[in-house]
Amino acid sequence: MDSGTVSPTRPAKPRAAVTAPRPGGRGFGVQTVYDALKHDILEMVLPPGEALDETRLSRRFAMSRTPVREALVRLAAEGLVTTLPNRNTVVSTIDFSTVPTYFDALTLMYRVTTRLAALRRTDADLAIIRELQAGFARSVQAADALAMISVNRDFHLAIARAGRNRYYSEFFARLLDEGRRLLRLYYSSYNDHLPQQFVDEHDGLIAAIVDRDAARADRLAGEHAAQVVRQIQTYLAGGVAREIGLDGAEQPALPRS
Repeated sequence: MDSGTVSPTRPAKPRAAVTAPRPGGRGFGVQTVYDALKHDILEMVLPPGEALDETRLSRRFAMSRTPVREALVRLAAEGLVTTLPNRNTVVSTIDFSTVPTYFDALTLMYRVTTRLAALRRTDADLAIIRELQAGFARSVQAADALAMISVNRDFHLAIARAGRNRYYSEFFARLLDEGRRLLRLYYSSYNDHLPQQFVDEHDGLIAAIVDRDAARADRLAGEHAAQVVRQIQTYLAGGVAREIGLDGAEQPALPRS
């Protein structure tokens, strides 16, 4: 499957750091900090390895350190930040050397979860999957990369849950969460204007699940994963990895997944 033409541009220019207003309330404060930091990490306004000082963040959001700390705990659970042995917190690095094995695992989970969904889905599952696909199509139309990342995750996770294997679903959720910044690079390679082809690929997966055609679902999911992997590999091999600070970026190219 043609993965499209790779844009020669570098990752989308980082947007300004977000500091949302807060009308009050502890829960709202945690959500405000969480949303803003997650935005900045995914957009690489906060690059891999950047220190996240609680005192400085408290000043930025005009809040006590408690909601900041709770937001960092949530981000750590998603793999976006890391607490070091000295108790300092940093934006999680992206280890270039592990990306090929990550792609192997991701591709396998795309295939097995979509195959199982074709065998075990219910009408209720299909309704959820179709609703998420409609949201993904809207985010593509709007060229909203962060919405694409979020809805794409939920779409594939809904397919996994339709397969009725909790272990697969939990592992796939972890993989999807860990790969969000790689997926951000994927959308950047298209200047955030994803070709309609990839919305159509989701529709193809849904059709195979509707038809309960496990073999076709497996094949289409593998092809869908492969074009994502190829695009990211090509983009990283173009030197972007060094610019965004991926660990091990001195390697000349990613091996075939």
